[in-house]
Amino acid sequence: MQSRLATLQPYPFERLSRLHAGLTPPQHLDQIPLSIGEPKHTPPGFVLEALVNALGDLGTYPSTGGLPAFRSAVARWLDRRFQLGGAIDPERMVLPVNGTREALFSFAQCLIEPSDDALVAMPNPFYQIYEGAALLAGATPYFLDTTASTGFLPDLAAVPAKVWQRCRLLYLCSPGNPTGTVADERYLAQALALADRYDFVIAADECYADIYRNEAAPPAGLLGACRRLGRSFEQVLVFHSLSKRSSLPGLRSGFVAGDPVLLERFRLYRTYHGCALPVHVQKASIAAWEDDAHAVDNRALYREKFAAVLPILTPVLNVTAPEASFYLWPDVGGNDEVFARDLYATQNVIVLPGSYLGRDAGHGNPGAGRVRISLVASLDRCIEAANRIRRFIESRTS
Repeated sequence: MQSRLATLQPYPFERLSRLHAGLTPPQHLDQIPLSIGEPKHTPPGFVLEALVNALGDLGTYPSTGGLPAFRSAVARWLDRRFQLGGAIDPERMVLPVNGTREALFSFAQCLIEPSDDALVAMPNPFYQIYEGAALLAGATPYFLDTTASTGFLPDLAAVPAKVWQRCRLLYLCSPGNPTGTVADERYLAQALALADRYDFVIAADECYADIYRNEAAPPAGLLGACRRLGRSFEQVLVFHSLSKRSSLPGLRSGFVAGDPVLLERFRLYRTYHGCALPVHVQKASIAAWEDDAHAVDNRALYREKFAAVLPILTPVLNVTAPEASFYLWPDVGGNDEVFARDLYATQNVIVLPGSYLGRDAGHGNPGAGRVRISLVASLDRCIEAANRIRRFIESRTS
């Protein structure tokens, strides 16, 4: 693996720090960071109470497989959220992990044989963990551009058969980061058909699945698509966490669910990897997965921010509300690095250049010319940031 480290690209936020180097934003304007997808809503009090009450378990080593009560709580939530009809066996189909980031990365190490000349397909732009996981596992990333012309989803039908023949793993992200686009069950069925035909695994990053605009139409999930097709969960894993759903990014609590054969291998790998989820974290997580009301309240807060911010920005910026997630993905009409740098220098608002989330796979970087705006700050701060962005844009065009 040592030689493969040289293939990693700088992480987006390292590049952003370099972009800001030497700049001094106006001191009378307090900084508003909207670059990182780190929820700032107040965590549910009952979860914090459960965490404190479980601190007596700090003297206990956690098991890799996790508490039966944790796995059962997850299975019940999956059943409620995706209408699975009790198809999840909590003993064999659920594994606790330290947030989706850790698991999305380590799973590739567990799956890929470097000697296979394997490809790992992923959306582009993307969460950079997918690329790093592929490279350090000894595979080659294959980028599936997601642009306005593809509906901001990978065009699976356009991928050559020879690519699918080498594909060992497909990362899907729905709702998407950074676009907020949702893959419906028809799209997921298409991905499943390809996985069955070409014998690859789908790793579905669904960490934004509980943040969506339309309360009557929650985003579909890959396990639900399997269920509706009458298909087993073979070659399918979904990744979820409490970071976004419950505004608990520091808890580092998540789970993987799906194919029991894959999970048994992953559990074995993780036993040696030494990353079992602490008992007190699991007990707090049980409280969160058992409750849906706080997730409803959380969505309402994001909805309120979109409703307040978009009327400020749409007169000056090509931006629309996403179907889900808490990101805006506007076209800034020019160089995204320059936009982000000058916005920081003049308004002390931090956004992420879209090109930092994408790669040029032969047709240009699909993130270029866009920025990711993460509406994680308080309502007042988001409104203030939107007004500063508008003033910045108007000053450039006046």
